[in-house]
Amino acid sequence: MYLIKKSFALIACIGISSFCRGQFIDTSADRVKTPLTISYKKIGALQPRSTKEIRSSRITVGCETLDRDHTVWDNYKAYLPPLGVKKIRLQAGWAKTEKVKGVYDWKWMDEIIDYAVAHKLEPWVETSYGNPIYEGGGGINLLNSLMTTPEAYAAWDRWVEALVTRYKDRVKEWEIWNEPDHPGQKISPEITAELNIRTAEIIKRIQPEAKIAGLAFASNSNQEYLDRFLKVIADQKKLDLFTWISYHSYTMPPEAAYTENRVLGLRKVINNYSKNIKLRQGENGAPSTYIPSFALDKYYWTEYTQAKYDMRRLLGDLGHDIETSVFTIIDIYYNWGDRAVLNTKGLIQSDITMAAIRPKVAYYAVQNLASVFDNSLTLDKDSRIAAATDESVSAFGYLDKNAQKQLITIWLDGKNPTNSFKTTPVKVTADNMQFTSPVYVDLMTGHIYEIPKADWSKNGSSYTFNSVPLYDSPVLIAEKALVMK
Repeated sequence: MYLIKKSFALIACIGISSFCRGQFIDTSADRVKTPLTISYKKIGALQPRSTKEIRSSRITVGCETLDRDHTVWDNYKAYLPPLGVKKIRLQAGWAKTEKVKGVYDWKWMDEIIDYAVAHKLEPWVETSYGNPIYEGGGGINLLNSLMTTPEAYAAWDRWVEALVTRYKDRVKEWEIWNEPDHPGQKISPEITAELNIRTAEIIKRIQPEAKIAGLAFASNSNQEYLDRFLKVIADQKKLDLFTWISYHSYTMPPEAAYTENRVLGLRKVINNYSKNIKLRQGENGAPSTYIPSFALDKYYWTEYTQAKYDMRRLLGDLGHDIETSVFTIIDIYYNWGDRAVLNTKGLIQSDITMAAIRPKVAYYAVQNLASVFDNSLTLDKDSRIAAATDESVSAFGYLDKNAQKQLITIWLDGKNPTNSFKTTPVKVTADNMQFTSPVYVDLMTGHIYEIPKADWSKNGSSYTFNSVPLYDSPVLIAEKALVMK
């Protein structure tokens, strides 16, 4: 499934246009340089896989804000297939599509959806934001965007019906409205629930097999809002309209999200109403530079800390059995005149021209992660992993259901991501697992190392790995056949 990549220098130029200066993807085995020193013998590197080589996965990459022209699709689309992330999150853009009442111009959306499907990307489309051509039609951003008049709601219904009718053969997953609980919107949970029911019923009438994410919650901790939202839906016996409740989870460190006051508490609220509705993390990612505003601002981010954060969030979500997303594919230019700002959460560096300049370290780190964590891997809830250290550790076991091989994800999680690559040797014990030829994989670089036989031992289904080099970025202890062939 995963092929060894011998070290060689090859730069693949892709999709260069007049808007994309210096655009490239490095395909060499040493495309990420770090100061990390591992005493084990390096024996290869992860081979990235394109979306056409991966059947399915639970990982999304954000392609948001195309509807408001804060990014340019043609400038970055060629980066998506080599990334290996199967799903893309989009906002459908009512106001961009219907600029004249009753006239829909789908050209911009057709280009995106058709490219995605042709490259085996699965679009996850959000019906979000209003349309100011209607009285009370709302706006196109988070601030004051909800419809307020019967005319605007009727126009919303017509647009949603036309949208789903047009793309029902290519789009299987939908989301209703972005961050209704955001302080800029302040939409009550009851009104949000009614909008979700109204919209989901239109989607299901046209596309009965559609999967729908409700809420798109800005918070990961407001359990009262979620409870009131679900109560309206339950009282109307409409819970079966929804496959997921989606939420956004910007916490520092990323693992701080998985508490009873946050994500785990949201899951409990959902379980009070339905055992079928699942959680889905719909938007989260770190910047690569200092930013003065937006989520995770006012921290001196670098490309290394961004990559560490993004991987820790993705693997933390998967380790808690939550479908996950990384925000976002490219830096976003919020060109609001005197309030213009560049949000540097992209996996690709951009600027105020919205050009795709180059992949960041996080692009290659997510590419490495995506090459391993497809849907052939399932969370192994029977495994028991312990680390002999006073430092806080995240660790999860996985089983490849096809090859019947296993791996462990593990990292130090007690601090915010740092620029340090100093490792701590830690004894790791794994019970109820099976290894024959275990290797060590650094996910940021993709480098694979042989674990010397003298450094690990087996006692029945219990394995002890002595002095595993851990740091604040995820690594794998994996059966060799899972990551090298």
